[in-house]
Amino acid sequence: MIQLRAFIYARTSDDRLQNARSIDDQLILSRDYCARKGYDVVATFADRGRSGASIFARHDYKRMVAAALAGECDVIVAEDLDRLSRNQADIAWLYQRTTFANVLIDTFVDGVVNEMHIGLRGTYNAMTLKSIAQKVHRGMAGVVRDGRHAGGRPYGYRPIAGRPGEMTIMPEEAEIVRRIFRNAADGTISRDIAGQLNAEGIAPPRRGYWRASTINGHRGRGTGILRNELYRGVLIWNRLKMVKNPDTGKRLSRPRPPSEWQRAIVEHLRIVPDELFAQANARRRAVSTPQMRQRPKHIFSGLLRCGVCGGGMSKKDSRNGRPRVQCTRMHESGSCDNRRSYYLDAIERAVLGSLHDQLGTDEAIAYYVDCYSAERRRLVAGGNERRARAAAELADVERKIRRAIAAVIAGRISDGEAEAHLPALRRRRAALTDELAAIDNGGAAIALAPSALAVYRQQQKGLSEGVDVASHTGRAIRSMVEMVTVMPAPTGVAPALTICGDLALIVGLTGGGIDGSGERI
Repeated sequence: MIQLRAFIYARTSDDRLQNARSIDDQLILSRDYCARKGYDVVATFADRGRSGASIFARHDYKRMVAAALAGECDVIVAEDLDRLSRNQADIAWLYQRTTFANVLIDTFVDGVVNEMHIGLRGTYNAMTLKSIAQKVHRGMAGVVRDGRHAGGRPYGYRPIAGRPGEMTIMPEEAEIVRRIFRNAADGTISRDIAGQLNAEGIAPPRRGYWRASTINGHRGRGTGILRNELYRGVLIWNRLKMVKNPDTGKRLSRPRPPSEWQRAIVEHLRIVPDELFAQANARRRAVSTPQMRQRPKHIFSGLLRCGVCGGGMSKKDSRNGRPRVQCTRMHESGSCDNRRSYYLDAIERAVLGSLHDQLGTDEAIAYYVDCYSAERRRLVAGGNERRARAAAELADVERKIRRAIAAVIAGRISDGEAEAHLPALRRRRAALTDELAAIDNGGAAIALAPSALAVYRQQQKGLSEGVDVASHTGRAIRSMVEMVTVMPAPTGVAPALTICGDLALIVGLTGGGIDGSGERI
């Protein structure tokens, strides 16, 4: 009798909540189970502290599946199906792949798994996961009703040891909070407030540095020092809901409507009076700027990085109608030493000009013509196939129309019966006739091979004149760029630019000044 090779898999969701020996216990029981079934254990895999709701970030699970599908085992053994996954789609995917690879799935609870187990247990496990989430949400709502905090530590407070959800005010941080509200109420913009706090070396709520967004926050999410109503003694919970991206397994937060928010009065946690809270936020709303559009306005919007601190670069102002960019950290909080501004259009011309030069070589032109010709042949061949199909269907429609008319003349069908079908056939005949004409015209236009080089020259010229970010070329260039780092340089000297991404392989910009004209950037 051939002994089946077995992989053993074990998983725990949270090491803090589950017995630390749970993994060891699962492995021991699995080995005993394999011994009773006569399996030869060839490898064990375990993921600690990993949710069964997703296979992402479960590295041992992925290694096990890859090895199993490569034929390194005959059976996968686990305590229960929910150890492998609680997600219906994931467990169905695993079963389909292992079945194709002639690998069994065997669990203590169900034995050898079949389609019934996948359907019933997969649905049950998914419903259990949803039920757990609902119970946790209900429990957290009860915590808030009791006046306790259900989230992380807000700035200005610290948790009370041994009393979950209860907090007390930290006097030093509370004074910083009051200072921020007083400055905002006096009309000081958040960028200047952040800069002063950084200059004094005051630790921010999170690692890094104070910035304008730390103080202003996000309107829809209610984040930021000035928007946090906890500072006026009102605890708000359930602003956000968490969803999991099925493609990445990452949890994402989405705002809930205000009607679903839960409020509780916690006067013992008040740091600022209502009047100061209202004054600061009224002044903030008066000076706040509209949020940045989601669609990029320039070819390298969101892709520029400061060569000193590595932070982003954003628009500072415009001079002579030309936008200038500056290190965002310096602009918002003064926490970077790179104070110089750079003309955005000069940076764009430097990168696109180098791309223009590289694409103008004989090798690049020859490559373009080859690709153009290959695409033309493909389109012509496709047009021939479409023409043949349309011509065949048109001939069939013509035959049906002739037969219907002949049937009316012969008295086999009435005029009314014919009119129930003839209008649709005639419309289809007209559509097919137009389609054939369009195919013929398209084939004639694309056959003009001598125009290929002219088209290429025109596209290449467009690079040196600038690229519309919404155009096909603009989108293609952005897709090839991860970041453009602007290295600091003295005033009047063109900065060195470093490109990270596929575009760097084309233009060869891996460092060094690239504005050979000496134009001030």
